[in-house]
Amino acid sequence: MKKITLILSLFFCFSCVVFAQNKSGDRTVFGKKISPENISPSGHIRCASTEYEQYLRELNPNMESLEQFEKWMAKKIEEQKYNQELLSQSGGIIYIPVVVHVIHNGDAYGVNENITDEQVQSQITVMNQDFRRMSGTPGFNTNPVGADVQVEFVLAKVDPNGNPTNGINRVNLCQASWSTAAINSTVKPATIWDPNLYMNMWSVNFTDTSLLGYAQFPESTLGGLSTASQSANTDGVVAGYRFFGSSDLATGSFSAPFDKGRTMTHEVGHYLGLRHIWGDNSACPTTNTVNDKDFVADTPAANGPNYGCVANTNTCPSNPGNDMIQNYMDYTDDTCMNIFTAGQKARITTVMNNSPRRSTLRTSTKDVAIPLFANDAEVIIENLCGGGEPTCTTPNPPSPAKVVLLYNRGTSNLTSATLSYNMNGGTNFVQNWTGNLAPNKYAVVTLTNTTVNGTLNVTITAANGTDQRASNNSASKTFGTTSSSLPYANATTFTFDLVGDRYGDEISWNLRNQAGTILYQGGPYTDSGIEGTQPLVNQQWTLPANGCYYLTVRDSYGDGLFDGAAQGYYTVVGAGVTVVNVPDFVVSGNPANTVVTRVSYFTNNVTLNADSFSLIDEVSLYPNPSKNFFTIDVPQGIDRNGNMEIFNSIGQKVASKVISSDADLTVNVSELSNGVYFLNLNLGDANKTLRFIKE
Repeated sequence: MKKITLILSLFFCFSCVVFAQNKSGDRTVFGKKISPENISPSGHIRCASTEYEQYLRELNPNMESLEQFEKWMAKKIEEQKYNQELLSQSGGIIYIPVVVHVIHNGDAYGVNENITDEQVQSQITVMNQDFRRMSGTPGFNTNPVGADVQVEFVLAKVDPNGNPTNGINRVNLCQASWSTAAINSTVKPATIWDPNLYMNMWSVNFTDTSLLGYAQFPESTLGGLSTASQSANTDGVVAGYRFFGSSDLATGSFSAPFDKGRTMTHEVGHYLGLRHIWGDNSACPTTNTVNDKDFVADTPAANGPNYGCVANTNTCPSNPGNDMIQNYMDYTDDTCMNIFTAGQKARITTVMNNSPRRSTLRTSTKDVAIPLFANDAEVIIENLCGGGEPTCTTPNPPSPAKVVLLYNRGTSNLTSATLSYNMNGGTNFVQNWTGNLAPNKYAVVTLTNTTVNGTLNVTITAANGTDQRASNNSASKTFGTTSSSLPYANATTFTFDLVGDRYGDEISWNLRNQAGTILYQGGPYTDSGIEGTQPLVNQQWTLPANGCYYLTVRDSYGDGLFDGAAQGYYTVVGAGVTVVNVPDFVVSGNPANTVVTRVSYFTNNVTLNADSFSLIDEVSLYPNPSKNFFTIDVPQGIDRNGNMEIFNSIGQKVASKVISSDADLTVNVSELSNGVYFLNLNLGDANKTLRFIKE
């Protein structure tokens, strides 16, 4: 089940990372407090692009400053005025191929964050109306400084493998919601298509459901500056799924008054080099001739963001002209917005002609269709979500059956297909599918005979009789072998550490044995009420040998161990082995005073899972993410003889290495492309799968 219930049992699950509601009233994005003036009267955070830029700059202090970028921009804008050769192809119109990554949690098509194709297309339609100032649409205006930006957006027609696509990449990442930091560290690197060839857009369920969106600003070509924190594998624009697309053009779970697609128009403006019209500072400009806040002369001065749609607003009376509340780079309601200016167009054109990963979009052909066939099916293997979690009574549960998406990439409706598949190269099984899929639609197919871990290999052998394209017929994905191991330590003494949030009176916990008898318990604790103050619990537990135990931690407010400023966590360690590690018990979306519970199981009974328990659980790799090299950290006492294999995110083996007791465990990954990889490590009779990111 996807939905969060009152009792949330997550057995040693590290992937369930969300942020909580903030009881203090402080609002944070990327770890930064949002100024009250940047929060709408309805409580929404219209845009977090500025905070995101600050976050990236803090990750890498050598990144170019705003002043350096703007100095470069001013020079390029001046050059552009006299260099007509920089105009794009197609009569001055710049066409940008787009991929939209629909990030969901297993919901059916069209339910919650798994938004429909029509909702995605409505967003592209709105952006084209707005950037082209299309007559007869909400994007048209008669303002003298209003401009047709001459940029159009086209859903990609060719995927990174050279196969046909509709430009919509649906990915089940097995998580209910996403914090901004987790989107940057996990979602983007795991899903991004080459940002030199595609503009990447993500539709997600933000943990902070009041956040509308954010974008990564472009970079300059200034020499001698490090742009490592503006990594290519995070480049693009993100919006909450309720603010993606237009309720005028499609049905979906929209949230008024931000339901007309202008969140993405605004964020794509940032992606193409535009600043907020008030320049993100609270002082009015000192000159009447140049707006030195957003570096655009024809946007009237503003002293801060505007909300709603209040005409004749003038927040800088010392400068002539009302605020341009209709500008897409303000914070007004969607229905109020309809202007990009000529000055803003000049900035966008400059970025498209000169900026890394923007200028290459001008010549990308990923929006040009390749020849299509009548019968063409594609198979994509879904991620495995939940299920099979170990408990005291089921320490070695079977792995759930694997699921694939069967897409129709042909021009005729797909009515039948045959899938051949195996696990780990073993026995081949055949499964037939029948139905009626229109072009670019998909069906969810659960494969029988796949309830073991390992590498799943799937091939389409027939589509409406004969599949006319072979290049998208096969897929492989490796499913880890350690997710169903009940955490084990050969110990009778365990250390429990819990760091809560400032609301200690909401926190309680207990430890039970397999029979349900409470052995230890604690809480509620003192409520300090002081931001950043966290109660610390440190206890030694003496537990009978050969037992199985479960720790239950409760929060009575419904948001877990998080208060907006401090993040709580807890661990249980025995004989140097961490059997419980919950770094972020946080939950969003619950009503106040709702009890939420997390349960973690562990054992000191080796017979419960004798084949799987070993110190290999302590093996790790660092640094992660890695640029050129990483090192496998193997604790003492582990058999170091074996081998390692590296697979990319679609299950293809890209490297392998034999490991011996005296082998160098430093691995060179400099030749790998940026992205997410999985390291399968086999040492002695034990194995483990580690996930890492190559930058």
